[in-house]
Amino acid sequence: MLLRINNVRIPLVSEASLREASARRLGVKKQDIGSIRVLRRAVDARRKSNIVINYHVLADIDAPARLVNRLLRDKDVTRFKEEPAPLPVFGTEKMQERPVVIGAGPAGLVAALELARYGYRPLLLERGKKIAERVDDVQRFWKKGEFDPDSNVQFGEGGAGTFSDGKLTTRVNDPVMNDILKLFVEAGAPEEILWEQKPHVGTDRLRAMVAGLNKMIAGLGGEIRFNTRAAGFIIEDNAVKGVITQTGEKIYAPAVILACGHSARDTYAMLAENKIAAEAKAFAIGVRIEHPQELIDRAQYGEFAGHPKLGAADYAVVWHNLESTRTAYSFCMCPGGQVVGAASETGGVVVNGMSMYKRDSGIANSALVVNVSPEDFGHNPLDGVEFQRRWERLAFKCGGEKFYAPAQNFKTFLSGSAPSAESLVKASCLPGITACDLNMVLPDYVTATLRGGIKAFGQRLAGFDDGGALLTGVETRTSAPLRIIRGSDKQSVSHKGLYPCGEGAGYAGGIMSAALDGYHVARAVMERFAPL
Repeated sequence: MLLRINNVRIPLVSEASLREASARRLGVKKQDIGSIRVLRRAVDARRKSNIVINYHVLADIDAPARLVNRLLRDKDVTRFKEEPAPLPVFGTEKMQERPVVIGAGPAGLVAALELARYGYRPLLLERGKKIAERVDDVQRFWKKGEFDPDSNVQFGEGGAGTFSDGKLTTRVNDPVMNDILKLFVEAGAPEEILWEQKPHVGTDRLRAMVAGLNKMIAGLGGEIRFNTRAAGFIIEDNAVKGVITQTGEKIYAPAVILACGHSARDTYAMLAENKIAAEAKAFAIGVRIEHPQELIDRAQYGEFAGHPKLGAADYAVVWHNLESTRTAYSFCMCPGGQVVGAASETGGVVVNGMSMYKRDSGIANSALVVNVSPEDFGHNPLDGVEFQRRWERLAFKCGGEKFYAPAQNFKTFLSGSAPSAESLVKASCLPGITACDLNMVLPDYVTATLRGGIKAFGQRLAGFDDGGALLTGVETRTSAPLRIIRGSDKQSVSHKGLYPCGEGAGYAGGIMSAALDGYHVARAVMERFAPL
């Protein structure tokens, strides 16, 4: 009988096998357990003197019914029943043309793949280049400062997440998540993402996975066009009937899924010109902070820092300023990674973080950001874009107008003395950094909240507030600055036929949540239309 057993805990110092620990947990003999499979693995480091690996497992138990019934009285033991993926519901409207998906990030890729699997033969349009060409362009930018506005860290096959840590975690509790993870493994992601509590693929493995997803789409009858930007919509009677590309080509489509990503500012402007319903929304801005990875490992794991079963430690910290409505928090933490330039426009500096799969650079970095809202920048849908642009342009100017990022160590940032970039680590940011007073490139209320937050985080993570911690700005692309309003049918409330989707539409916040939204939007299209 297959039983799911939660909370099989093995101390880090123990040499017990998973089978032995599971048998002890159940109070049965080791030989009573046949096959055993890990469903979830997590590190419990709340007690640094006794770090534990906690497993949820699927075990085949060979035992009489009386014993099984006793085991099932344990709240952590249940009969295992694998739930099949939900089948789509097909609509009855006829498609005269194939559906169009705009954007080859995680939302657009999963939406296109889901449509392709069921015979809709989608056309996927991506303004940037294929992954190999895109990587070459990004490397050229990081090494020489040569910027391509359509092929960069934000635009191209895979979307902005391609140059990240490749985290596949989400706060969304969706039963489809495991099916999406299995899809990613099929496309080339490492198998352990199916069971790790904090799965990641790294930027290097993510590139292979993205290429695998595109190959699957093409193999199922979908078509992908790169270097093809959606410059406008074909609109009739307040309904989107298709897409107009940058060359003027008109592509008619009964459904257009817009998964443009959070940095497609020209697309946002086009939406405003066409009076497509959208609203300003809150997001966050701030800096990247860098520490030696061993400092974070020691702070999180104590004497077990560097243990091969633990890997590079991460962190998640939050500080609420009780005297204001501001909160400082970490975002997109990259263990063993680096800071990178992530501009999407000429004349603006943006920073982001990324890690390789092995997380072995020796440097920990994370965004430290502060919430901002329409009360800070305006309630018109494009006001948040202009707010981001203002600080990015100041950072470009203060960095020397060559895409170098303004940087400052925490000591001088805290004291207000002459800025210095001398730090605990060799600055990792590409193409480079310029010592700068970060108060010049961020609002006063953001820098004040960051100073209070970093001091508070030092009380939880030893050494976090060391004066040599390096701060690099500006981090402005934490999420979309607007939301394209859609109804329960996933269509725009103002223009039927348009399906806003993913992070750029304001409905996701990372690779996994964007992929899940792409899945559900594709299913919404299927509920309306019959397959081609």
